[in-house]
Amino acid sequence: MPRIDAFLKLGLAQGCSDVHLAVGVPPMLRMNGDLTPIRFRDLGGPELESYVVEIMNRHHQDQFRAGHDVDFSYVAGDGGRFRVNVFRKDSGVGAVFRSIPGEVPSLESLNLPPIVAKLCDFHQGMILVTGSTGTGKSTTLAAMIDLLNKTRRLNIISLEDPIEFVHRSKQSQVIQRELGTHLPSFAEGVRAAMREDPDVILVGEMRDAATISMAMTAAETGHLVLGTLHTTSAVKTIDRIIDALPIDEREQTKSFLAQSLIAVVTQVLIKKPDGRGRKAICEVMVMTKAIAKLVQTDQTHQITAQLQTGRDLGMQTLDQSMLAAIQAREIDPDDAYGYATDKRAFAKHVVDRSLLPRFDIAD
Repeated sequence: MPRIDAFLKLGLAQGCSDVHLAVGVPPMLRMNGDLTPIRFRDLGGPELESYVVEIMNRHHQDQFRAGHDVDFSYVAGDGGRFRVNVFRKDSGVGAVFRSIPGEVPSLESLNLPPIVAKLCDFHQGMILVTGSTGTGKSTTLAAMIDLLNKTRRLNIISLEDPIEFVHRSKQSQVIQRELGTHLPSFAEGVRAAMREDPDVILVGEMRDAATISMAMTAAETGHLVLGTLHTTSAVKTIDRIIDALPIDEREQTKSFLAQSLIAVVTQVLIKKPDGRGRKAICEVMVMTKAIAKLVQTDQTHQITAQLQTGRDLGMQTLDQSMLAAIQAREIDPDDAYGYATDKRAFAKHVVDRSLLPRFDIAD
């Protein structure tokens, strides 16, 4: 059994989301959003490098020794599955192991807004799930793919870096391809997928102009495209896509967004009141004629107002979603305060008054 499995087994037993290993510090566990060291000695450089190289294949070892970061999936001896990132830093090697549940969660078990399931009824266009790293984007997309897999007869091609949740084909056929193992880039993966009779294409990360452009082409030509961006609101997502492409393509990009973007779901994970676990809180934007016009006329800053008044269509801002969850006692108001845009609306719910700026206390 690889030696690193002992740390991973401990992490799973503690219910952590991530195991962090780095030279010069003891192993650390991410528990409900907080990083906590375990009782162990500081890890040495040669020791840690031997741990991580032991679980790499030859391709990943060559990449790592050439000075590159390495992403791959790993199944521990006890069956636990992890997404792994190995890197080098000033003091030596570092690695992060993200725990992947053995079963794909349902949208219901994630307590996501009902509109997320309804989005899976679309047959073409683009749906984006966004948020910063570690906010559950991959989990939400996996649950959406699972719903499609169980309820429709489709050819679903999932491009991932690396493969996380493993989907068994049910009503649909699910083909999972991994960056670096099965395809050289997401853009090339989308290009190839379009020749493989797809109904649905999942793009694990739309990280560059080439990938965004190919994903847009797929959505325009009759496919349902699901993808992610590291953006923290619907407005920032639209602005990022427009800014990512060349200036001479921006009018075409705005036209695409107005006509083919179905929705943007932006997530954060906020601690529950008892501190045991976190809940996904979502901002939801559904493309309407009014929002489409704002996109085409460079008035994206007014989209937030449309979200605030679009509840009948399933839309909501992050602030609206958090306030509702606070009132239902589903999340910690102190943790939510840090994510709020209009912090004054949350101030009265904050328990730890030291979090409030002086002007809020004075008011």
